[in-house]
Amino acid sequence: MLRLASATPPAWASKTIAHMDEVLLDHAHCEKKAASTAINFIFRYPEYPQLVTPLSELAREELEHFERVVGLLRARSLEFKRQRPSPYAGRLVEIARKEEPHRMIDLLICCAFIEARSCERMKLLSEALGEHDLQTLYADLLASEARHHATYIDLARQTGAIDDASLERRIREIGSHEATVIADAPDLPRLHT
Repeated sequence: MLRLASATPPAWASKTIAHMDEVLLDHAHCEKKAASTAINFIFRYPEYPQLVTPLSELAREELEHFERVVGLLRARSLEFKRQRPSPYAGRLVEIARKEEPHRMIDLLICCAFIEARSCERMKLLSEALGEHDLQTLYADLLASEARHHATYIDLARQTGAIDDASLERRIREIGSHEATVIADAPDLPRLHT
């Protein structure tokens, strides 16, 4: 269960497909950032050893996805390069509280929602794309994105820094915020707009 408080309109996929080169570049950046974020948690919170192995594994998987997307870019005679990012993640994490361990919990939940929204959007793309290689990519990544969503929620719970009722309440609050962020996102050809 992805816990998203809003659903992406089906028209998003058909509009996005018209700009697949930009979307693939954005996707590569998202995978790179996801790997970096997982590693950053390990460095930032060494007092939570339960984060180390799951996030190390997650980071490696995200880098494999990054390499796969870069390969598809190259197959289209494109290269990985800078791109103006969507403001989605930056706006999403604005809800994170400043004091620890609340900040860590909120950031883990925010990461879970990023993965959930990616999963939802990749499913829409896999169903709408006509290009076999791209359709296969997005269909293949669905299970990983859903698993990453669950990993972040499970890690928030396993830290022992929050009780189950408070965690569920915070997931609902951040989910509502995420729905607002995605609704207010600018019209850019990106995974999270």
